[in-house]
Amino acid sequence: MITVHHLENSRSQRILWLLEELNLSYEVKRYQRDEKTNLAPAELKAVHPLGKSPVLEDDGAVYAETGAILDHVLDQYAEGKLRPPRGTHEFERYRYWMYAAEGTYMPPLVFTLFLNRMETAPMPFFARPIAKKIVQAVRDGYLDHTMKAQYDYLETALESSPWLAGGEITAADIIMSFPVEAFSSRGPGGDYPNIAAYLMRFQARDAYKRALERGGPYALLK
Repeated sequence: MITVHHLENSRSQRILWLLEELNLSYEVKRYQRDEKTNLAPAELKAVHPLGKSPVLEDDGAVYAETGAILDHVLDQYAEGKLRPPRGTHEFERYRYWMYAAEGTYMPPLVFTLFLNRMETAPMPFFARPIAKKIVQAVRDGYLDHTMKAQYDYLETALESSPWLAGGEITAADIIMSFPVEAFSSRGPGGDYPNIAAYLMRFQARDAYKRALERGGPYALLK
């Protein structure tokens, strides 16, 4: 039996979606974040030493990291689904987005979250203008143009096909869903019509909706 250790408002939502796309049976063990720190509870460390989610248990083995979990599930259960054949152009596109999701697209979004918290964190009144200057300098010098380049590229990649690796949905779309949703919840959607349509397309899938029902309330990068 597959068990997903699912932390609320986390990237583990994508694992539930993958399992629903493959119509696999699984159990969900939910964890709540600490109300003050927003961190995962200590109980997750009993499952994996880093105490983070997602974590998947399958036949006594424990798997961590979203990409590694996706690969394990696809290797064991997909029977060719959700991954293009190796040696094809579609597979090369698939492999790029599988790595880009966590390696390129997520870090600036997480950095943005921390900067937002830095701006609103309790501090002496005289320190607040300094904090705001530092945050704005980072945004102007790195974050804004970096994220624009990334999502301009994604917008262009979606011009030629409905999904990132071609005409069929793959696990690359599942792993990229979180950065797309997080960016779309904060950015000017009108500037990226292909991304907006892509977002609506994957959120309309029955498997995506079932995953939300299993995972519970979902808010991005909280």
